[in-house]
Amino acid sequence: MKLKKPAKKPLVLSAYTVVTALGKGLEPTYAALRSRRSGLRPCDFEDVGIKTYIGRADGLEDLPVGSGSITKGLEQFDCRNNRLALLGLQQDGFTQAAIEARERYGTHRVAVILGTSTSGILVTEHAYRERDPQTGALPASFISRYRYTHNMFSLAHFVRAYLSLQGPAMVISTACSSSAKAFATASRFIEAGFCDAAIVGGVDSLCLTTLYGFGALELMSSGPCRPCDEDRDGLTLGEAAGFALLEKAERAAHAGAVALLGYGESCDGYHMSHPHPEGAGAIRAMQGALLRSGLNPRDIDYINLHGTATRANDSIEDKAVHSVFGSSIPCSSTKGWTGHTLGAAGITEAVIAAICLTRGFIPGTLNTTRVDSSLRSSVLLKNQEQPVRRVLSNIFGFGGNNCSLILGTV
Repeated sequence: MKLKKPAKKPLVLSAYTVVTALGKGLEPTYAALRSRRSGLRPCDFEDVGIKTYIGRADGLEDLPVGSGSITKGLEQFDCRNNRLALLGLQQDGFTQAAIEARERYGTHRVAVILGTSTSGILVTEHAYRERDPQTGALPASFISRYRYTHNMFSLAHFVRAYLSLQGPAMVISTACSSSAKAFATASRFIEAGFCDAAIVGGVDSLCLTTLYGFGALELMSSGPCRPCDEDRDGLTLGEAAGFALLEKAERAAHAGAVALLGYGESCDGYHMSHPHPEGAGAIRAMQGALLRSGLNPRDIDYINLHGTATRANDSIEDKAVHSVFGSSIPCSSTKGWTGHTLGAAGITEAVIAAICLTRGFIPGTLNTTRVDSSLRSSVLLKNQEQPVRRVLSNIFGFGGNNCSLILGTV
């Protein structure tokens, strides 16, 4: 179906923030990007016996329950994923911005639409270690708290409760594209009149399932990932929490504000984990974002690649990007800083895109020394200081769940 150029003004990101291995909030993130300081380190997560690197957020284990971690009255939500969510909500004045939106529109008119891939599964992993040796029964405390921790809706439930919101709420779990698709869903909710504003984003925390799972797939590098490098040998897993407040431009726009100009979604369903070899779904997602935004390929100043550093994914994304944009638009992957944050990758890289737009900055791909000569896109290795008006961010997930976002300034 051919999309028409939108008649309405784009939605504005009136507040946004992110927490990753680089630090808490926008300033530490920008400082690390500009100084080319990676947040990746040798795996030190619990007792994981895999030789790899991870992008781990500091301090989650040290937060005391009930006095600043999951806040008084919401202790049942306590798990690594929701602790990370809370850290995200507390950065860059985001909680206050959400409260002000609640006061403007009403508690029932602010939606919460978030993404995650594994939610609080670490609690379940621990519970299986603690099951009764005779009966195999799981701990009663785990059973009573499952809906607040591992349950996929736990994330939105917690954020909604913490911010005293009662509007529409949902969690999207489409692998890596989850928190990018939250933007698209929120846009449709607002356009349909279900809400006046939406808190979008996502949280994914480190757990045993993803570390051992990707290890079993033989997709993880033993060192820091090297996206698009000639000798790349796999991805690096990370964790992140990020949020953005989407509002209509007439209520929140100001000169230089960052806005969601367009989005494109597709699901090619080619394979459980491998992308379509010709990048068919990725191409449809990028073209959909361009059509919905009313832009042409030449209008994009920078492409934030999905860039996972696996041999197949980088090559197929390059094929798709070159098919739509040619070889003139600067591209890079930022996963050498944060690692692949899975269900939080969409919001993490959307916030990085917003930093690029507001700072006039393009990060060159970190850890990469020689770009694979078979790649035809314009992959940057060094940071560039230049005006940036529009960024396309790609997030492609398992099962062919693809999403491309276009962010720009208004």
